[in-house]
Amino acid sequence: MSYQVENVLRAQTELGECPLWDTQQQVLWFVDILAPALHRFDPSSGEHQVWPVAEDIGCIGLREEGGLIAALRSGVCFLDEQGKIVRRIAENPGEAARSRFNDGRVDPFGRFWCGSLWEPQDRNGGKLCRVDENLRLTVQAEDVKISNGLAFSPDRRWMYHTDTPNGLMYRYPLDAAGEPGKRQVVRHFIQQQGGLPDGAAVDSEGFYWSAMFDGQRVIRLDPTSGDIVDEIPLPVRWPTMVAFGGSDLKTLYITSSRENRTAEELAQYPQSGDLFAVRVSVAGLPEPRFIHQ
Repeated sequence: MSYQVENVLRAQTELGECPLWDTQQQVLWFVDILAPALHRFDPSSGEHQVWPVAEDIGCIGLREEGGLIAALRSGVCFLDEQGKIVRRIAENPGEAARSRFNDGRVDPFGRFWCGSLWEPQDRNGGKLCRVDENLRLTVQAEDVKISNGLAFSPDRRWMYHTDTPNGLMYRYPLDAAGEPGKRQVVRHFIQQQGGLPDGAAVDSEGFYWSAMFDGQRVIRLDPTSGDIVDEIPLPVRWPTMVAFGGSDLKTLYITSSRENRTAEELAQYPQSGDLFAVRVSVAGLPEPRFIHQ
């Protein structure tokens, strides 16, 4: 089908990431990882609020008790809705000087997942971590360079995960308690053929929507076969993540990056770092909230 992509916010983020729709407030939260800030956008009024955060902020999740849970460079914290740290939960299990948290979200069981990346990029030094309701952080997977694309199937049977620079999309079977089994490769992407998989979300039909970094598009995949069934061309080359929002969860929001771009590249793609929205025919899923015991 044909899509109409709208630039809904001239955010000009350095590295916009982790868009998150709040169904209670009907607003979109997102972060700028590298110019560390928490953003709140109300599409009904156009109000855009920005709160600086003390350090690099990779991903966020909504909390059942209010406020947010967030993975900062140094570790996982509770934040209030103005980005202030109200409680430190766990330390970064990697080397914080060379490894920061990146993509993540709350799973359907109410736990917070957060992946990290290895900044020197000379080995697969990233980790995939989980914070349970007792606030204990455990490393669930390793052997990734940049952890990304975390999402969960509507039936709670599968977890999806990508390693961006290695061009790999994985899936993990989940048991009834949400514990992951052995990971399986779903698809191996080649950058020259349309970008690499970055942040993602799953729709109500179970299909996986991925922002293709350096690919100027968002794709919709069958998460079993890895086949691409649809795509949305974008006016920016470096989209970073997607989220379903709006009252019917049929508005796909897309964050983007301008990190390390040359003046020539930004002249060619001046909307880099902005927030985009596009109407789609299939609704997404409401984001779960972190449950603290």
